[in-house]
Amino acid sequence: MKVEQIYTGCLAQGAYYIESNGEAAVIDPLREVQSYIDMAVKRQAKIKYIFETHFHADFVSGHVTLAEKTGAPIIYGPNANPEFDCIVAEDNQEFKLGNITIKVLHTPGHTMESTTYLLLDENGKEHSIFSGDTLFLGDVGRPDLAQKAANMTQEQLAGTLYDSLRNKIMTLPDETIVYPGHGAGSACGKNMSKETIGSIGDQKKTNYALRSDMTKEEFVKEVTDGLLPPPAYFPLNVKLNKEGYENIEDVLKKGENALSPDAFEAAANETGAVVLDVRHQNDFAKGHIPRSIFIGIDGGFAPWVGALIKDIKQPILLVTPEGRLEETITRLSRVGFDNVIGYLKGGFEAWVGSNKETDSVKTISPEEFAEIRNSENIKVVDVRKESEYLSEHVIDAENAPLDEINNHLAVFASNDLNYVHCAGGYRSMIANSILKSRGIHNVIDVQGGFGAIKETSVPVSAYVCPSTL
Repeated sequence: MKVEQIYTGCLAQGAYYIESNGEAAVIDPLREVQSYIDMAVKRQAKIKYIFETHFHADFVSGHVTLAEKTGAPIIYGPNANPEFDCIVAEDNQEFKLGNITIKVLHTPGHTMESTTYLLLDENGKEHSIFSGDTLFLGDVGRPDLAQKAANMTQEQLAGTLYDSLRNKIMTLPDETIVYPGHGAGSACGKNMSKETIGSIGDQKKTNYALRSDMTKEEFVKEVTDGLLPPPAYFPLNVKLNKEGYENIEDVLKKGENALSPDAFEAAANETGAVVLDVRHQNDFAKGHIPRSIFIGIDGGFAPWVGALIKDIKQPILLVTPEGRLEETITRLSRVGFDNVIGYLKGGFEAWVGSNKETDSVKTISPEEFAEIRNSENIKVVDVRKESEYLSEHVIDAENAPLDEINNHLAVFASNDLNYVHCAGGYRSMIANSILKSRGIHNVIDVQGGFGAIKETSVPVSAYVCPSTL
């Protein structure tokens, strides 16, 4: 028996390849599926099943494409109603895979079709669960995403999740391995561990939502408390996962449309495309196409695109580092952004070489910032999450979280210079690019963010552990 977790850090997402005696299954595959096929071919195995734990909101799964390429059936749990052929399994239904068994445990609450898959080994012993977004390490799935589809309140969904956890998961042996759908960094939970593999016993000891003496009322209150609004692209991804989507090979072909600087500029003007610059933030600061948006490929790229661009049908034109075009288009497609219509051939250097207008973002070192901050009254804007800001911040800094930046434009609109920072420099450059695209140019980026500022003499607030907020 082989179980392999294929973890994608930028999405904080875990897909799984399971194999026994020449037969394989894939759980919650990513949009690009060739790696699963190659893995099976290399091991001389046949992909027999494709299991989906639920209709994902934060990424587009590869189930439809993988089924087309392999002929393997797609399997959902009870209550699923996709618009393509699949097996809608019954609770406790079993699927044989070589010498092992995959058992369906219907665990509604995150969504009403949410299902946990229990792996029984060759001897019929409970080996592991693939819990999707029902149970994470340190947390459970948020119960507010499926309210409209289920015609239920988030409190009712949370109560349903409580019953699923107590009746289906916590009754399993403590040594049962937990393979979750996501880890820290995902917007599908609020308190997830950085670990990506655990056990039922460990979760009973450490997961706040699995306390043995917890009442349903306490569970509902704690699970629903402090939930931030979900990113706008979430329901659009659910729609793609339920209805199907364009083949990724076609998405790549459309996006790999090389445009000269003149053609690139014309396309942007004619289509209203977002010009998305995915280079490093330092390169973007030195020079970029006016009104382009920075979201660097080497950061939390795809989730930030989804949170800030929002409309997955929005035309996009790319400025990429050399050799990273296919990666960029692929990672956009993982969250449903399939409408890349071209890229700047020759990169930003070609734009400069054509003598077209450029822009830049002024930056200062943390030491320069400290010298200015300690000698005069300046306006400091912190674009980290509210919880990060409340935990510790520069004294007198204003908080304008990046994911809500369009609601905070008034903070930046005065004639004062805005000294903008985040935790490490990635998010603040995104914020500055959005502000400049809105005509707000009085921004200065503090390099290295709060982490670097703390090492200077700038006064900061007393630290408060985020878990107590």
